[in-house]
Amino acid sequence: MGSIPDPGDISGGLNPPSFDDFQKQTSLMTSCTLLWKELSDHFTSLEKNLQKKSEALKNKFQTLDHHTKESLGVLKKREVTIDGSVEIALGKVEESREAALIALLKGTQDGEVDDSEGLLLKLKSFCLKMDSKEFWRFITARKKELDVLRAQTPEALAECVDPAKFVLEAISEVFPVDKRVEKSERSNDLGWACVLVLESLIPVVVDPVLGKSRLLVTPSVKERAKDIAETWKASLDQRGGIENVKTPDVHTFLQHLVTFGIVKEEDVDLYRKLVVGSAWRKQMPKLAVSLGLGDKMADMIEELVNRGQQVDAVHFTYEVGLVDKFPPVPLLKAFLKDSKKAATSILEDPNNSGRAVNLAGRKEQSALRAVIKCIEEYKLEAEFPPENLKKRLEQLEKAKTDKKRPAAVPANKRTRASNGGPMPPAKAGRLTNAYVSSFPAAPTFIRSPSHTQYPAAVPAYPYDRPAAPAMYGSRSPPANPYAYSPEAAPPLAGSYPGAPINYPAYGGYGNGMAPAYQQAYY
Repeated sequence: MGSIPDPGDISGGLNPPSFDDFQKQTSLMTSCTLLWKELSDHFTSLEKNLQKKSEALKNKFQTLDHHTKESLGVLKKREVTIDGSVEIALGKVEESREAALIALLKGTQDGEVDDSEGLLLKLKSFCLKMDSKEFWRFITARKKELDVLRAQTPEALAECVDPAKFVLEAISEVFPVDKRVEKSERSNDLGWACVLVLESLIPVVVDPVLGKSRLLVTPSVKERAKDIAETWKASLDQRGGIENVKTPDVHTFLQHLVTFGIVKEEDVDLYRKLVVGSAWRKQMPKLAVSLGLGDKMADMIEELVNRGQQVDAVHFTYEVGLVDKFPPVPLLKAFLKDSKKAATSILEDPNNSGRAVNLAGRKEQSALRAVIKCIEEYKLEAEFPPENLKKRLEQLEKAKTDKKRPAAVPANKRTRASNGGPMPPAKAGRLTNAYVSSFPAAPTFIRSPSHTQYPAAVPAYPYDRPAAPAMYGSRSPPANPYAYSPEAAPPLAGSYPGAPINYPAYGGYGNGMAPAYQQAYY
């Protein structure tokens, strides 16, 4: 019988596998294992990503369902409240119509309005008659009574049959295009009146049930308001472009959009540029939020800071709650530092030599007032005490007052500044050949006969014209007490602080003046 070969026998039978074959198989197994692991990780990653996307889609569907339910609820509420709102509006219209008829039958007196109650009655009479032209004339003639008008105009507009239409007709004389034939510098800017009337219209047209979410403005009036807004935008080039358009015009346009609820999403960039260009207006932060610029406010604040409008930036930060991101105190201190640099550059400018002191002084005073007002408005006294700022402002105002105060001159006796001798008669310089001098006359300063018709009086300020040395005898004329002199100027002598003030890092307010000027003011 044939024998079965022993598997362990490697001496006979088939050729045994070599060591290289084993290594190849081992490498192949390792490669397969790595490939399997890589594929497994890849599919695991895909599964996780699909799970995340599925969760995200699920959340979006839930959010969409929630918003849909909310929107349907709001629509249902609006639909339910339409009848009630319309009934209320019709009741007001009927009351206004009856009141207008009574006013027309009784007539009105055209006497002077001497109190707030009389002013309100007058405004109501115009609104009852829908006399927009007389209403506008009455408003624009009383800018000094702005606070009273702001309080009473909404109540008066409520008497109109159609308040929105009435307001558009009232401001149509100057907005969107100024149609006046005769203009004067004093009455040229009526933007304040437009803004006043547009602001006063808001509480009148809000829905009595839903509030500001629905405005009681007829479709025809709203379309007219949109056309007016488009007309204003088209006239921007005529007004000098976005950079040069006047702030009152910008304010009126933006308030018009907010009042009639006609803000356009595609015009957000235009609104942003207009708001930043007129950011110093008190109402701009609130208008910016109403225009839908809340998500762009951080960038707008950065732009204001870069433009040196730190005080305006502080107002915007408080309006949108970005105080933590833009702390107000460092911004105010940076504003003071920038204003001091600007004042110093004015002093050093040779083109402003005649009025540099006044310009620089006014620059610093304006900055101090703005910062003090901001500190008080937002209760920042603990972080930025305003006492030293107020003292500095008082010093500057006193210096300005002392500079304007004329020198005291005796009524009957006029004396020389050099030796106290009597002055010539006041009219001596006006008489021919009547020049009188009680001082040694230098030949080079003897008056020419052709000049005797001019007065010989001393000029009011030494820098008005050069003083003749003969007036002071052998002595030199005294130094100009109003001239800018960092070393010799006494405190509060009427001049602006002598040496440029270098601000340390929010530290003391030091300069080259007497110790009274060296107090730290923040």
